[in-house]
Amino acid sequence: MTVTIDANTLNLEQVHYLLKLEGYFDSSIASFLSLEPITDSERQQLVKLRNNIQSYYLSGKILEGQVKFLFLSPLLWLSGFYNPQIKITLEEEIERINIEDEETIIKGRMDVLAAERIKNKSTETALWILVIESKKANADTSVGLPQLLTYAYTGLEKQETIWGLTTNGITYQFTYLQKSDPSTYQLFPPLNLLYTEQSRQILQILKAICQPYIESDC
Repeated sequence: MTVTIDANTLNLEQVHYLLKLEGYFDSSIASFLSLEPITDSERQQLVKLRNNIQSYYLSGKILEGQVKFLFLSPLLWLSGFYNPQIKITLEEEIERINIEDEETIIKGRMDVLAAERIKNKSTETALWILVIESKKANADTSVGLPQLLTYAYTGLEKQETIWGLTTNGITYQFTYLQKSDPSTYQLFPPLNLLYTEQSRQILQILKAICQPYIESDC
C-alpha cells in the first residue's frame, strides 16, 4: 500500500535515505560564487532594513508571513530578483516524488521559487534559480532544511544544480544542490542579518546567484 506523506513531516535523516542525498558541510561559498563588493547605496539600504528588523526583533514574536513580506522581500528586491527576466512564485506545489522501493509518495509546497522567465513555454524549460523555505523568527533555520532539500531535489530532474535558502528572517543559510549519483548538497554556515558584515555577505550571495539570469546588473 502506497503512503503519501508531506515534506514538512520529514527529518534530515529521512530525506537522506528516501532521496539518496549526501550532504557536505566544509566548503566555502566563495568556491561556488564570485562575490562582488556592494555599493554605498546598497549599504545604506541594508542599514534601513536592519533597523526595521531590529524593531520587530526586540518586540518579540515574528510570524512566518512577516518574515517573507518585511525581511525577505526587500532583500530579494535589493539583490535584483525583481527583474523581468526572473519570475517569483509563492506556495508553488512540487511534482510528487514517487519512492517506489518504499511505496511512498512525497508532496509539498515551496514557500518561494525564483525561476528564469521564458518566452516560449512550449519548447523551453524554466531553470530554477533559488528555492526558499521560510520559518517564523523563533525557529532555527535547520528546521526548514529537510523541506528545502526535498523541494529543490525535484528541480534536479530538469537541471544540474540549484541554490536553496532557509531563513527565519534573522538567520540565512544557503545550500547548493548538485545532480549526480548520488545527488549531493553543500550546506554553508548561517549568516545573521543583524550583523553588518554578515548582512553584506547575504546580499553579495543573493546578487551573485541572480546575476547570470538578468541582462543588467543586480
